[in-house]
This record gives sequence, C-alpha cells and structure tokens, in this order.
Amino acid sequence: MKRKIALALGLLVASVVGALVVVSAEISVGVKQGDWVEYDIVFSGTPDEGHDVTWARMEVVGVQGKSISLAIATRFSNGTVKDETITLNLETGQLGDDFIIPANLNSGDTFFDKWQGNITISAVEERTYSGATRTVVSAATAATTYYWDQATGMLVEGISTFADFTMHTTVSKTNLWQAQMFGLEPTVFYVLIIVFVVLIVAVLVFLFVRRKK
Repeated sequence: MKRKIALALGLLVASVVGALVVVSAEISVGVKQGDWVEYDIVFSGTPDEGHDVTWARMEVVGVQGKSISLAIATRFSNGTVKDETITLNLETGQLGDDFIIPANLNSGDTFFDKWQGNITISAVEERTYSGATRTVVSAATAATTYYWDQATGMLVEGISTFADFTMHTTVSKTNLWQAQMFGLEPTVFYVLIIVFVVLIVAVLVFLFVRRKK
C-alpha cells in the first residue's frame, strides 16, 4: 500500500515538474538589446496623478534569460520628462503595464501577469502601426484592451477606460520594423524600382540600336 502511495506521489510530482518545464519552454522572448518604441498618448477627462502622459519612449537595454531591462522616458502634460529603468520578467509575470509579453502567442494562449493573473489572447489580426501592417494579438482586462506585436511581444496599442478618464496609447515610431512603401517592404520596393529602371534602360538601348540599323 505504501509503495503504491509513494509511486502515485512520484508520478504526480513528475507530472507537475514536467508541466512547469513545458510552460517555461513556451515563453519566448522576442526583443533584443537596442530595440525601441515611441508612443503617442491621448487622454481625456481628469487622470490620476502620474497618468497625464502625452508621450513615452521605451528601449531595451538588456536581455538575460526571460528578464528584460528597459529604459523608459515619459513626458507629462506639463512638459516634464521622467526617466527610469525597470526590469520585466516574462516568467514570473513582472510585466509592468504589460509593456512586453511572450512572443508568438496565438488566440487561446495564456500568459501570466503578476498583478492581473492569467491573461488569455482573444484574437489575432492584421493592423497597421508605424507605417507597416503587422500581425497583432489582443486581450482585454477589466480596464484596458491591449494589442501587442505578435512576433516581438511588444505593446503597440492600449485603450484604457477608468472612472474619471480614458487613455489611448499608440506606437508612433520604432526600429523593430520598417515602414512599408505602397504596401511593400522597403527592400522589395527598392528591388522593384531597380528592376523597372533596368528594363527601361534595356528598352531604350534596344530602340537606339534598332534605329541606327
């Protein structure tokens, strides 16, 4: 009897440990040192002290395992700017205001937020941010609807509604991707321009040679 109980407990522990390993393995960090984003923020109503933000910049200054160090500059409505450095941890749920979440999540996937518990991705869609069409994932909490870039986990938009004010945050600039030109990636666009120019030159040379003959 004791042997059966010990075996059952052993299997239970192994299952729990295995589940934790799987969960840990699923947490993917999608940003690297030097990545940055800037946000434009519009609020209405009477925000609480420290929430009257009009602009912010967030830069990744270090990544170690699941920990991400950020340098954040925040500009308030009176023009003052606050600089600070914070550390996120995607494994323990230390996410700030969900600035960065695990990368490559899909609809139905869940991540842990230390302050709000488990948050489930509700949708995956294409949206345009900072001049490029990106695949984004979204989720809603009690006060905020969030949108994150799927490939990097970076916050690209947040719409918050509180009792006395609302706040709309949208990414305005970033080095995580390049703005598209006529719906194309810059590299593809420039290649097409070069091909077009080469074709025009070839046609002109052909007509010139033909006329001389």
